[in-house]
Amino acid sequence: MPHRRAHADGLGDAALEAAEKVIVINGRAFSMENCPVRDVLSNVGGKWNTLMVQALGNGPMRFSALRRLIPDISQRMLTQTLRDLERDGYIVRTVYPTKPPSVDYQLTDLGRSFNQVLEPLVDWSATHHLAIRAARARFDQG
Repeated sequence: MPHRRAHADGLGDAALEAAEKVIVINGRAFSMENCPVRDVLSNVGGKWNTLMVQALGNGPMRFSALRRLIPDISQRMLTQTLRDLERDGYIVRTVYPTKPPSVDYQLTDLGRSFNQVLEPLVDWSATHHLAIRAARARFDQG
């Protein structure tokens, strides 16, 4: 049986491997496999997700109203975005038994709390958008 060498810092191989799979954010350690920041932001950070949450912050809306509000989103992408937000618990889809059936979407409590976090980000984005675009242009020019 080969002899396992202890690392200089006193960690064995298993402990060293575990330590390498940790990410530290603002002084808090998270498992890289189960990092809540990466998990949440990977789903809500999509091109349309935050816009949908902001749009629904004013109250329930029907699919067609959301499509008119954001005209450059395709019907397929709007459907997928709404499904993703519903899956993660940010919105609820309600079907009304009318002829023809009508459907609306509205924020859940979780969605409303996320929208409150988004509002300062939207304000910051509006304030700094031109500076960011100028920085991109300078970078792209070399």
